[in-house]
Amino acid sequence: MKLGLMLGYWMFGPEDPIDLVLEAERLGYDSVWTAEAYGSDAVSYLSWMGARTSRIKLATGIIQMSARTPACVAMTAMTIDHLSGGRFILGLGVSGPQVVEGWYGQPFPRPMERTREYVTLVRQMLRREGPVVFEGRQFTLPLRGGAGLGKPLKLINAPLRTHVPIYVGAEGPKNIKMVTEIADGWLPLYYSPYRPEVYAESLTELRPGFEIAPPVTVSINDDLETALQPVKYMLAFYIGGMGAKSKNFHLNLVKRFGFEREAEEVQRLFLAGKRAEAAAAVPDRFADEISLCGSPARIKDRAQAWKQSAVTTMLVGSRDAATIRLLAEALL
Repeated sequence: MKLGLMLGYWMFGPEDPIDLVLEAERLGYDSVWTAEAYGSDAVSYLSWMGARTSRIKLATGIIQMSARTPACVAMTAMTIDHLSGGRFILGLGVSGPQVVEGWYGQPFPRPMERTREYVTLVRQMLRREGPVVFEGRQFTLPLRGGAGLGKPLKLINAPLRTHVPIYVGAEGPKNIKMVTEIADGWLPLYYSPYRPEVYAESLTELRPGFEIAPPVTVSINDDLETALQPVKYMLAFYIGGMGAKSKNFHLNLVKRFGFEREAEEVQRLFLAGKRAEAAAAVPDRFADEISLCGSPARIKDRAQAWKQSAVTTMLVGSRDAATIRLLAEALL
């Protein structure tokens, strides 16, 4: 199993985790990952890390597809891949309707179709075999209408690699199945090595080298209940707040893990403004299965279940140097 360092969002002020990233690189971590939603962007943060490292791969987990056209993403991938000497991994995702329509002002319907066309276009642009012409339901190049002067174009610069690895975040069974067909890797939001049956139907035909890379929050404390608290608060926010009451993909995913009644109660409490109560209602068992929490010895022991699972890269969620060293000792 490979390890990645999940930095997630850049937060506030002059935060610069470069020392942590350099330690991860020294320890043999394969990649470092940044994220975006409607705050910090993933690309600026990642480039800031990439300029001061030399080996660790640079990955977006995820770039919001609605924030950028496929052409913009192809240009970004080409540029960072050149500047880093071929270290870029492009992680993409569609997000959800609240963010897509509320923040980016883009329509959300038919997200699977949008993803397939988006990845196809980015691939075509990076191959640079000729001026790009594309006829899809979501994207058409050149654009019809407008000034009527659009012409097929191709990247000015030749990419360092014509095949930059593309990973896609997906939660629904059909969406995950599509990702195994069109991408190089899948970014699960939640994964439990104890419940492989949750995703089994979608992962029946994996190509050699296909990556499964879930984020795994690591929280060290000899008191397990205390260690689980940050995981439970994160889950309460996603189950309750990252989606509308009638349409929340994260809620639906937790239900598929077998916690339907509990997930609905968490959402009810969160939407009622009772965030602490919502976090308390998150099942300890679920929070524990998708993370690594507890004493160092317990974490090392439970990490073995992940090593024996279908996961190929664990994205370690921590800002603590001792924690990332512990995972290197346990898994590398």
